[in-house]
Amino acid sequence: MSRGTRPAAIATEWAPTMARVLLGLTLAWFGYHELMTPQLWTGYVPGVSANSDLAIGLVLAHGWLLLILAVAITAGIGLRLAAAVAALLLVQIVLELAITGGLTDLTLRDVGVLGLAVCLIGNTRQRALLRS
Repeated sequence: MSRGTRPAAIATEWAPTMARVLLGLTLAWFGYHELMTPQLWTGYVPGVSANSDLAIGLVLAHGWLLLILAVAITAGIGLRLAAAVAALLLVQIVLELAITGGLTDLTLRDVGVLGLAVCLIGNTRQRALLRS
């Protein structure tokens, strides 16, 4: 193997794993923040008053779902299913953001995270999995 192909081979082999870890970290970050300060996120709950207990409850449930998905994706437990659920959740988030706020940097960031989840749905080659 030549000098130039070795880094490319390593990147090719480990890129799906890095994508998995980075998606997991992103989901964990937002899940944690939704659980710690749900009142900051209630404005994103569609069709519910941002000041209601229902909105707080929905944000907390969403935060737990994000954390569960983060653990599953990072650990590689039910990876393709967890990535599919994350992708569906992100489609809902992107659509809601696009409808209520238009095309913003926040919306585009979530489109990128959605793309990462979609890529993991179809990827069958992973390293460092707890389960396949």
